[in-house]
This record gives sequence, C-alpha cells and structure tokens, in this order.
Amino acid sequence: MNGQLTRRRSKLDPDPDVRCAIVAAASRSMHEHGVRGLSVATVLEHAKLSTRAFYRHFDSKDQLVAAVFLELARHETQRLRGKMANTADPVEAVVAWVDGRLELAFGEANDNGVRRLTLDAHSRGVSSPEMVAPAYSAILEPLVEQLERGLELGVFEDIVPMTAAKSIHGVVWAGTQRQWATHHWDRGVVRERALRFCLRGLGVSPHRIEQVTGRRSAAG
Repeated sequence: MNGQLTRRRSKLDPDPDVRCAIVAAASRSMHEHGVRGLSVATVLEHAKLSTRAFYRHFDSKDQLVAAVFLELARHETQRLRGKMANTADPVEAVVAWVDGRLELAFGEANDNGVRRLTLDAHSRGVSSPEMVAPAYSAILEPLVEQLERGLELGVFEDIVPMTAAKSIHGVVWAGTQRQWATHHWDRGVVRERALRFCLRGLGVSPHRIEQVTGRRSAAG
C-alpha cells in the first residue's frame, strides 16, 4: 500500500524538464505576440502537453509569465556578467553594465521580440510589481555586486548599492525608451550622458570619468 502511494505521489511531482518545455514554448509565443497574446492552450499545444501538466507546474497564466521573465533575465544577467568579467575595477564594471544594457536600444542583436517583451515587463512592473521583481533583481545583481565592491574599496562614496543600482537602471532605461520612441538618438551621446550622470552620483572623480568614458568611446 505504501509503495502504491509513493508511486502515485511521485507521478504528481513537478518535472523540471516539463517545466522547461512549458517555459520555452511560452517564451517563443511571447516573443511573437507579447504577453497579451499569450494563450496557455497554444503553449501546451506547441509543447505537446496537457492542461494537467500545466497545473502541476504553474498556478496561473500570470505565474507562467513571471517564469518567462525570470528565465529571460537570467540569460541577460549571464550576458552582462560576461561583459563585466574582464574589467579592471568596479568603475569599469559599471561602465560595462551600462554599455551592455544600452545594447537593448542600439545593439545589432536587438529585435522587435526583445523590445516587446522588455516593454511588457516594464508595464507589468508598474501594474503588478511582484510579477517582475525576481527578474528585475536578477538583472541588477551583478551591478549591485560591483557597487558593493567599489564601496568597500573606497572607489564609490556615500551610496546604498541597491538604491544606486536602481537609479543607474532608471537612467539607462530612460535612454532606451527614448531611442525606441524616436530612433534618432546617437548612441555615443546617450551613453556619455548616462555614464557622466551615474558615475558622478557614485562619487567617481572627474578625471576618472573622463578616463573611462574617453577610452571606451574611442574603442567602440
């Protein structure tokens, strides 16, 4: 009897592979149609899974959307960490993070699907902040780490790392939205304004600001 109960219970346990398949199918759908166009039935049809399989892993469509946002954020975080990996100090790491995020607006890899999902995530962050909070925190994580490191080394002054990271994100996001709305901003101008504003706020010296922005601009 106990063996039968164990087998029955194990059948109802979530399956990581099944969950990944649902999230992957939902991600493809959201890239094409946005959050509003997401249909659980269509996702399950593409994943070749049943409604029962869906509810073994998610309580609602909103929970699935949050999972897609988090998965995308993890990929973005990994990409940002790669760009920050070979920087010489926390100042350059902050510059690399800003450059990486500005690629959303100016990079060759940017596409309508990424733009749609990013705007959807921002909109959901206003109406349902709990839905995107884990994804938002994941993207900020490598930036917060470098701000904490810079504070310990005395490179940055009088900052609260998480608050500063949110401010930097806000500055970069404003530039990204402006570019998406108009398509005529110069990347170098947006970048320089964002970096000067953010690095001054972190207490970086004018000489150091000129050094990192000048070298990176010349290289890129």
